[in-house]
Amino acid sequence: MLETQKKSALTGRTKRGPVDGTLAVILLLLLLTGLLVLFSATYYTAQDQGDPLGEVKKQLLGIGLGTVAMLVTSRIPYRFWQDTWVIVGGLGLSVVLLVLVIIPGVGVYLNGSRRWLSLGGISFQPSEIAKMAVVMYMAATLTYRGKGIRFLFRGILPVLVVPGFMFLLILEQPNLSTAGSILIVSLMMILMAGARWKHLSLLGVAGMCLGAFYAWSAPYRRERLLSFTDPFAKMSDEGYQLAQSLIAFGSGGLFGMGLGQGRQKYAYLPYPESDFIFAIVGEDFGLLGCIAVAALFAAFTLAGMRIAVNCRDKFGCLLAAGITCNIAVQAFLNMGVVVGILPTTGLPLPFFSAGGTSISITMAAVGILMNISRSSELMTT
Repeated sequence: MLETQKKSALTGRTKRGPVDGTLAVILLLLLLTGLLVLFSATYYTAQDQGDPLGEVKKQLLGIGLGTVAMLVTSRIPYRFWQDTWVIVGGLGLSVVLLVLVIIPGVGVYLNGSRRWLSLGGISFQPSEIAKMAVVMYMAATLTYRGKGIRFLFRGILPVLVVPGFMFLLILEQPNLSTAGSILIVSLMMILMAGARWKHLSLLGVAGMCLGAFYAWSAPYRRERLLSFTDPFAKMSDEGYQLAQSLIAFGSGGLFGMGLGQGRQKYAYLPYPESDFIFAIVGEDFGLLGCIAVAALFAAFTLAGMRIAVNCRDKFGCLLAAGITCNIAVQAFLNMGVVVGILPTTGLPLPFFSAGGTSISITMAAVGILMNISRSSELMTT
């Protein structure tokens, strides 16, 4: 009976329910709100290039491709992603792309780092693919290991070899925020798989110590770390971006200045369309608007975790939790940076920041989440 269920899961003959309506509505609200804020953030600079809606059109193209990808992945039985060759292929592709991106002349060099590859005029970050590949690997490996994950040396540490290797590759770009998010999500999945708190606490302390050492080891990282404690004291240097972001929040007040009425995007705030787009939310829509956006991400997180909890298959549960944590961790790290409670890092806000390939990959991941929610499998691993 169990073997029959596994075969039907892989071949797609499993009985399925309707799409999770709550998740779909939250996703739609995030996408629409993101487009609105992106329009406000880019209208001023885009009109100088001849098309005020230029960035919005690019984002719509990414959403269109993401919708197609989401529809496809939502119809692929989620156990397909547990196949060994799929996981090995995903990890192998990620490693190749991450190596290529750090090679001078191959990776696109911008703002002191190489994080992008350009193929046929389309730029993308290989780290986005790597994040999903690691989530699938962790879900499959933790399912296989079962209760063995309760041991530190023969359970947790071997599982962390692959995320740790990806962490080091991404760190070479350098991109500490994305590399760190991969380890955070991996540790969260290990916790959900049944690891002991004392082991994770020990690893967490060790990770923070190594992170602090790395941040302090280079002058520019040390300056960035110090600048977030008092950005206005270093407005002529590393603190400029955060200081302008805080000015945007102060200008917005409780209710905001109104859509498109904020001033910080007028060449004051660097990258208002990407890493610091949440500051545009604060200036245009005020504190209430920021709370509403944070509430949408919290609702998305709750909906995703509800899908994970309701899935009786361990792999499906861990995969749903990993996808949800991947998006949620990135969102709340970004918001924490923009409001000044975390050091400044280059991490985009999911569904909001400009980037067609990023949003397409994220929506494809949401499609997998929808497939898990639709599955009516009752087997346990």
